[in-house]
Amino acid sequence: MKRGVACVLAVAGLAYPFVVYATLGRASAAWLALPLALLWLARGLAAGHGGEPGGRLLPLAAVAFCVVLAATNSPDWLRWYPVMVNGMLLVLFGASLHRGRPVVERLARLRHPDLPPAGVRYTRAVTRVWCGFFAINGTVAAMLAAWGPWSWWTAYNGAISYVLMGLLMGAEWLLRPAAAKAA
Repeated sequence: MKRGVACVLAVAGLAYPFVVYATLGRASAAWLALPLALLWLARGLAAGHGGEPGGRLLPLAAVAFCVVLAATNSPDWLRWYPVMVNGMLLVLFGASLHRGRPVVERLARLRHPDLPPAGVRYTRAVTRVWCGFFAINGTVAAMLAAWGPWSWWTAYNGAISYVLMGLLMGAEWLLRPAAAKAA
């Protein structure tokens, strides 16, 4: 169930800017916020007690954000959802650097359970890079939420930020063999 909810949340996140833009003036903000709140609630309930950083806290923070969004029923608050998601990812990745294994190390250990110390250092560095990405991406999303026209907000949060994320993933994938050789 956890993976299913995570997949639905990912699809909802990808579609969110376009759905918001398409429904401006046609649907209330509450009708967009409530399904998101239910998805985040399901994610929080599926998180269990595994001790993962942000396991239940981050989904509950997202539910609270969605409830405030629904209560205010303001289209302006719709713009802040991508900021909240970037902030949550920054907290998740950043917390993993201080407690338990970094997020990227956990992902790497799925393929390489016996990750050598050099691999652990590398995954820690990559986790820091992702923290930087989420900080910058969240800042741009916040600036567009506060001052940008809806078309720019939609273009950035619905496409450009995902292209940048893909470029970062691709660059890391290309640099990984050189990092492995240097170790």
